[in-house]
Parts: sequence; C-alpha cells; structure tokens
Amino acid sequence: MKKENIIYIGIAVVVGLLVGYFLFGGGTDATNGAEHDHSTEIASGEMWTCSMHPQIMQPESGSCPICGMDLIPAESSGAGLMANQIKMTENAMVLAGVETIMVGSGATGKNQVKVSGKVAVNQKSDAVQSAYFDGRIENIFVNFEGEEVRKGQKLATIYAPALVSAQQELLTASNIKESQPQLYKAVRNKLKLWKLSEAQINQIESSGQVLENFPVYSNVSGVVSEIMVEEGDYIKTGSPLVKVANLNSVWAIFDAYENQLSLFKEGQTLKVTTKSYPNEAFPAKVSFVAPVLNKNTRTLEVRAELDSKNGLLKPGMFVQAVVEVSNAEDESLTVPESAVLWTGKRSLVYVQENPNEAIFEMREVELGNLRNGSYDVNSGLKSGDWVVAKGTFTVDAAAQLQGKKSMMNHVGETSAMGHGSHTGMNSTMKIEFSPEAQSKFNELLNIYLDLKDALVASGQEKTQVLAQKGAGIASEINDLEMDDMGKSHLSKLKEQLTEMSSKRNLEDQREVFVQLSKNMIQIGQQMKELDTKLYVQHCPMANNDRGANWLSLEEEIRNPYYGDAMLTCGSVVGTID
Repeated sequence: MKKENIIYIGIAVVVGLLVGYFLFGGGTDATNGAEHDHSTEIASGEMWTCSMHPQIMQPESGSCPICGMDLIPAESSGAGLMANQIKMTENAMVLAGVETIMVGSGATGKNQVKVSGKVAVNQKSDAVQSAYFDGRIENIFVNFEGEEVRKGQKLATIYAPALVSAQQELLTASNIKESQPQLYKAVRNKLKLWKLSEAQINQIESSGQVLENFPVYSNVSGVVSEIMVEEGDYIKTGSPLVKVANLNSVWAIFDAYENQLSLFKEGQTLKVTTKSYPNEAFPAKVSFVAPVLNKNTRTLEVRAELDSKNGLLKPGMFVQAVVEVSNAEDESLTVPESAVLWTGKRSLVYVQENPNEAIFEMREVELGNLRNGSYDVNSGLKSGDWVVAKGTFTVDAAAQLQGKKSMMNHVGETSAMGHGSHTGMNSTMKIEFSPEAQSKFNELLNIYLDLKDALVASGQEKTQVLAQKGAGIASEINDLEMDDMGKSHLSKLKEQLTEMSSKRNLEDQREVFVQLSKNMIQIGQQMKELDTKLYVQHCPMANNDRGANWLSLEEEIRNPYYGDAMLTCGSVVGTID
C-alpha cells in the first residue's frame, strides 16, 4: 500500500507541474518581448449600446439610462467609412423602424398635386340692396348677418320727403287724368323710376293715402352677408343698405405657387375636398387665373366655382383641390416626404448604397413640387437609388452622436452637437421670413411649448384650447411676408393645429402632434431671431415605434407622447439657438 501511495503522489506531482506550465509557463516569454495584444478584444467590446436607443454609447456594460434595458456590445461603425457615412446594426435598424425605398419605384399611373384654399362668396351672385331715394331709415327687418331672406321680403322702411311729395302729385294728377293724361303718365313714370311697382302705385292711387314710411323689398333670395345701415341713419340715393349673398354657388380660392402655374387653366375641372366632409369630393370648374403675381406671397390666385345648392359649403371653410398630372408631365424622380430632412437651404436624404449593408450616406438633393406625400427630385438622386423613407431622424441622430456629418453638423463643422453648441445651420435660409413674421412665430412657438406641456400632463381639453389658439396665430403669420416655402409650411401648421383642436381624445391629439412637431422643428431651424434656445428631443417608441420628435425649453426629458406612462423616455438629439 505504501508503494501504491508513492505512485499516486508522483502522478499528482507530474500533473501539477504540467498544469502549472500551461498556466504560467508563457509568462517568461511574454516578458521577453512577445507581449500578448488585447487591443482587438478591447476594441470589440469597449462600447455598449441599447438596442432600443442606438444613440446610447457607453464604455462599459449596464442598463440603458432611457428605458432600463440591458446594453449590448456595439458594432464598430467608423472603420473605412467617409465623414458623411454611418453604419448601424441590423438590430438597431429594426427596433428604430428604419425602412428604405427605391427612388422612382412608386411613379406609376397618374400623379396628383394638392393645393389649399378657402371657400368664398361668389361675387357674381352677391347682390347689394341700395336706396333709390334720399331719406331716413325708420325700421330694419333683418336682425343679423347670416339671416336667410327671400325675394320680395321686406328689408326696411324709409321716410323720404321727396317720395311723399311725389305721391301727393300722383293723387292730384289722378283727379285730372282725363283732361291731362300726359301729366298723369309722367307722374306715374316718376314713381316707377324710384322702383315702385305698378301694384304699389295703383294701391296709393286707389286708397288716396300717402305712405310716409316706404317699404324696401329684397330683389334676390339669399343670405344676408352684411347690414350696412342702422335705424335712424340718413341716406342718399344709391346708398347701400343690405348685402345679400346667394350661396347656391360659391367660390373656392386657391393660392398657386409659380412652379404650379402650368397645372391650372380656365375651364379645368378640379376635385375639391374638405375636412368637414372627408368622404365627399365636390367638382369645381376653374373660372379665373389671376394675370398678376402677388409680389408679397409669390403666388397667383386660382378661382373655381362650386355648386352648393345643398348648403354644405360655407364661406371661410378650408378646402383642398386635387389636380391630376399625367405621366407625360411627371418625368421627375420622387422621394417620400418622410425621407427629407430640411436645414437651411439644404434638403438632405440618407442613401443606402448597398441594400445588403446597413451603411447610409447623407446626400444633398434639390426638390420640386410636393405631390401625394412625395417630393419631385430635380437633382442629387438617380433612378434605382435606395433612400431611408422611415426613421430618417433616427439615422441622423446616430450620425450626430458618432461625430459624423449630419443635418445639425455639416459644412464647415468639426464637432458634434453638445451643450451650448450651435446647430451648424447655413447662414442663408431656405425660408425667408419678414421681421413681423419672425416676431409672430415666437408667439406661436410659445403656444406650441404650452401644447407640449399639456400633452405631458395628459390635458385633453387644454390641448384643444391651445391648438385652436395656435391655429389663429398661424393664420395671422401666413398673411405676413415670406417666400413660397414659408407659405407652404405655415399653411400646413394651420391645418395641423386646426385638426388637433378637433380631436376629442389624447391618442388622436398626440398623433397629430407628431407631424406638428416635425413642421415646427423645420421652421424653427431657419428662424434668425428666436427668443430662446430650444432642445430637439426624440422618442424612438412613439408614433407606433417609428419614432417622433418634439421641441422643449429644458434639456430634461418630459415625453409628450406618453405622459406619466413613460415620462423620461427619450433623448436630446440637437439644439436650436
């Protein structure tokens, strides 16, 4: 047994020596110069990111500071890439909702161009009831604007001294009409010139009584659009009394930009729609295209006549017209509106050079008309190019955080966005606003920020009130001096705020807020005199996981798309000074 124990001990010693050699034997060689390099291992795992929030980059593993999910190793995205290229992980693309589309692949069949306008009174059927003699208004029988009147209805009574004298002359002449028929006839004709009917003249003659307060009857049927006198007013011959509009036929008045002028001609039929009746399209015929361009708005008035015998279309109502454009007229490439990032004079898209690789290149493009939610591309892309159609802002945010060129940091910029940094926008703006419009936009911006706070607090009624107020301010700004692009964006703002004010629940209001915020960011980036610094913030889970942005005065995240449910979900992706 002793001999066997010695053998076991010997085997154990040999095994121990071998294990020690493999564990520590290479140490001597390493110290002699062949030091093992761990840089590859460190490089592959030195940065950690969140699959839901790819903009998060940390040097060690842990939890995402936004959503709390476990961080995953980030793939190297900078090796061999140019300054305007970015690489994303496949997982990040899927979770961020990044989708691409081939340029030109949707250009089939007929295309459409939409223009916005308002319903107005058809001035051809707008009648003014005037006074045919001097006098004093004794009574008015129409009480308010909008009241419906019928032809022959009494509108007012007038005391007219000259008419009283003429009636007395009629009574005197009627007694001598057998001997003085010419005088009698002249007196009657005099009364007819004052628009007295044969029946009225005969009534005066047969009764032998002079009317002191003479009635005025409506010449047409319609709706009272304006009451132009008050009881007790003294009037002269020809003075307007009441304006009556026949609303069986109305006008739709559109503002067409210069590059849309070729789409309209007199006699052309348009399809007109309104949000009041979303399932109905009203045919309209173009009756007038203004011969002179409005130098302030750079637009031309296009007027179309609409049949409104059923009374559905009211003056002041917002409408849209659809113009069909055939393939022969539509030879340009198109990209979805969601693919375009606006900054300064530049319009940017992200192009995927190889559909099999998640590498995106920022490219500047020149755009034309907006049709069916897509822009015509005049230059910068070719047929067959793949562009990011959804999640564009997420790709750009990732580019900013990796120090790449982006919409916020482009020509002449060397550093990424950060606290106190500027937006990197060009000094020459795409949208040109007058000083009055700049000042008024700051007022609208304050309403927008209050709207955002109301959504954070889940205040549905307050959101409605603020949206309605904002729509009014947007309408005022749209009447001020700015270029075509500014008019287009402000018209859209007004539509979005009006739509938001009509929504009865928070979910629908937040859905409209997605596009409203996108529009406000685009305009805000091009304002020269903002009152305060703004933070552009982004939530990748909003808008059905497609991501959505908003503006805030504070860097701290307060998510308007989820409120208390996910109050701090989001991140700052840019600033506007």
